[in-house]
Amino acid sequence: MTTHSNRRNIIYLMISACLLGGLFTGESVLFNVAYLLGGLLFISLIWAIFAVRWVRISRRTHAQVAQVGRSIEEAFSVRNTAFLPKLWLEVRDHSTLPNHRASHVVPALPARGRYSWTVKTLCVSRGEFRLGGLTIVSGDPFGFFVSPRVIKGDRRIVVFPEVVPMKRFALPAGFASGGETQRKRSPTITTNASGVRDYVPGDSINRIHWRSTARKEKLIVKEFEIDPIVDLWLFADFSAQTLVEDPSIHRINGIGPIIPRAPGIPPSTEEYVAVCSASIASHFLNVDRSVGFMAYIPTRRILQPDRSRRQLNDILEALSIARSLSEQTLERMLQMETQYFTRGTTLIIVTASADPTWVPRAARLQRRGIRPSVVLIDSGSFNSLLTAEPVRAALRSAGIPYVAVRRGDDIGTVLSQKPQ
Repeated sequence: MTTHSNRRNIIYLMISACLLGGLFTGESVLFNVAYLLGGLLFISLIWAIFAVRWVRISRRTHAQVAQVGRSIEEAFSVRNTAFLPKLWLEVRDHSTLPNHRASHVVPALPARGRYSWTVKTLCVSRGEFRLGGLTIVSGDPFGFFVSPRVIKGDRRIVVFPEVVPMKRFALPAGFASGGETQRKRSPTITTNASGVRDYVPGDSINRIHWRSTARKEKLIVKEFEIDPIVDLWLFADFSAQTLVEDPSIHRINGIGPIIPRAPGIPPSTEEYVAVCSASIASHFLNVDRSVGFMAYIPTRRILQPDRSRRQLNDILEALSIARSLSEQTLERMLQMETQYFTRGTTLIIVTASADPTWVPRAARLQRRGIRPSVVLIDSGSFNSLLTAEPVRAALRSAGIPYVAVRRGDDIGTVLSQKPQ
């Protein structure tokens, strides 16, 4: 029973006692006291109801995306639009972002007064979260009643996984920049200018060839060909059978984002796959490589190769909500998804699979001219009952280069090493 209920119950008992006493004794003063207490309760109720009216609250978030290890900032402002002061207000925030403590007690607000505060939160979990809504709570001066007012409206915020900087990432020999020039016009600007032509409405201003324009005294634009650098595909394995994590892992609602208990990457193969994949994608897109992305997270997600900043955001967004819930095995996913790859494609597989049955499928890709490379998350470092040695041996036998990442490793350093 709350304090407010206890106070009201005391008043109810006092009113009942006064009424009964007045009936038995006939003393009018007891009736007057009962009426006074009843009037006090009524006035307090009306006060509490109007205490949360004529209040405006605004919240401003500086970004709709964030990243693990970085902070987001929200600014709140409460304004009293009434002609009477507000004695106290409590703002309760219902955001799902971990460690986001935006709830606040607002001190007395004068008529037409304003109060502001800022909340800065360090993002510790990747995922998709909600900021808002809000509940404003206030009450009467005597503490008899509390009146809540729900303010609907929330916004989505996506927290990208951590991106670890790398010095380099070794690709299979001879395929870092191979391929043949494709004599096809490209609608986007590439490194391969093939000629010039007259300007047509809709051409971008940065395609204009100013020297030819000055010479011919009319707008001339450059034409480009498709870049000959081969496509690079990133295949992130989030199959359920590969998930290994420490028993101390705590997830929101059991299957949601992980709430870390200590600094660093949470001890889960799912998190290591996400961080390694994000770091590799960021590395190659930052050096202007065209990167495609493929994963079951658990639904199928395909992003065709692109080299734009938007591609990196799309990959990071996909990785931010990825969960190891897919029933598809890595061997099955490779069978279904790689049949459309062309010769010369480079495929980077990020997996924690301890089952070597997928390695022959990857080896068959080599015979088609596709060059696989593997980032192997060592499941044995997360659970001593498991071992990744059969997968390592199969990869060595097939001649597929790989790097092994163990729990607690410096991912940037490991991924920069020469593959085995």
